[in-house]
Amino acid sequence: MMPSLETFWNTGGTLLAALAGARYDARMTADYSDRNPELGSLYAAHLAEVMARHDDALEKSGAAHLVVFSGCPTYAFLDDNTYPFRANPHFVSWAPLTALPLSYIVYTPGETPVLVYYQPKDYWHVVPGAPSGYWTNSFDIRVVHESEAAAEHLPAERDKCILVGEIHDDAHAFGIERVNPSTTMNLLHYARGQKTPYELACMRLASRRGVSGHRAAEGAFRDGASEFAIHQAYCQAVSHADNELPYNNIIALNEHGAVLHYTDLERQAPDESRSFLIDAGAQVHGYACDITRTYSKEDGRFADLVQRMDVLQQAITDDIRAGVDYRDLQIKTHALIGEVLVETELASGSAESLIGSGVTSAFFPHGLGHLLGIQVHDVGGFMENESGTTIDPPSGHPFLRLTRELLEDMVLTVEPGLYVIDMLLDNLRGTAAEHQVNWDTVAWLRPYGGVRIEDNVRVLADGVENFTRDAFAL
Repeated sequence: MMPSLETFWNTGGTLLAALAGARYDARMTADYSDRNPELGSLYAAHLAEVMARHDDALEKSGAAHLVVFSGCPTYAFLDDNTYPFRANPHFVSWAPLTALPLSYIVYTPGETPVLVYYQPKDYWHVVPGAPSGYWTNSFDIRVVHESEAAAEHLPAERDKCILVGEIHDDAHAFGIERVNPSTTMNLLHYARGQKTPYELACMRLASRRGVSGHRAAEGAFRDGASEFAIHQAYCQAVSHADNELPYNNIIALNEHGAVLHYTDLERQAPDESRSFLIDAGAQVHGYACDITRTYSKEDGRFADLVQRMDVLQQAITDDIRAGVDYRDLQIKTHALIGEVLVETELASGSAESLIGSGVTSAFFPHGLGHLLGIQVHDVGGFMENESGTTIDPPSGHPFLRLTRELLEDMVLTVEPGLYVIDMLLDNLRGTAAEHQVNWDTVAWLRPYGGVRIEDNVRVLADGVENFTRDAFAL
């Protein structure tokens, strides 16, 4: 069994990142709520919707009470340091507290939700301050100084409770046996696909924040900076430490742009910076943006390819609206990629033949996009209904993370790409597809890595609201 958190703190262990994050939450509230009072005005309706979803889930699950655990920092093996803390996204959906470990939401339908707010007595680290912000009036807040004291604020009838959260230590469940039951989780995850006005407002702000970082990163690239220095410029612009980013930044110069999740960050600038692919996000109150752009250092052939991919990305985005099957957009994207391959002399033949022979999959091996929200790859992307029935990706497209019919107020990414990935292209050798690939043009593109353009869009009845393009326009 893990030592108690009190023992850990009192022996000088490190939870600085997790606890400093509580101070970060307060800073975020000051930075964004004061400038955007709409968050405070929208929050009450958001919480009412969250409660309504949980009322439904509790009734259908045959339970009377909900307990949501924020999570506990996890120790590195044979060490007294912890990994960066990530709060349970279900906890964050109730309150904008992304860095409050060992805390609980306790909810009984018809009653004011209780927040058991863990505030340890500690002189080694910064501890969470007094609860403050637009959300506090919506909770019965009970501050505890020892983690075991949370038990006093949980329902006495543990057998009528459902606990939602990651439990590594049974002590954190306080005798609740129904942990993350599938009926409850399916209902909550399916509903979470559609965002409330409050969530949409947070995500617009996250996009604006992320775009400020993208602008700074592009400037650093054009000044000849290293990948590591570009990353630093990005973090400075968005005011995030690494562990506050919603995911590890992809900062890829030249051929590194062909590694889909490149995060190595070379410390030295290359002799020549030809291209720059950045896939980087930011967050506001736990809600993320996920933006990708590709830049060419000079005008010319690669810059033209980037422009072609941008036009392709916008063409796919123009097809998005409520009622569309996202799988159809994945297939259409491959047809458009086939056309780009022919137009740029990377391959020859019809788009249909390039799809059939696997050429388009070698150049574009990943999915078109995914749901976005509290989690970057938000839950529910494969769900057909609230019972948990799933929809498989179309044949030949195993990495597509969104297979649902689109509904209004979903937020999703649209991120087509085209890369020189030698491992995949080599698989075409010795097949009919080998003769469809123009290997000389591939050799030209290889030093540039590849191209990806990614926007975050809200689904409307007759189109989209493009958070990313709107933020860049500002």
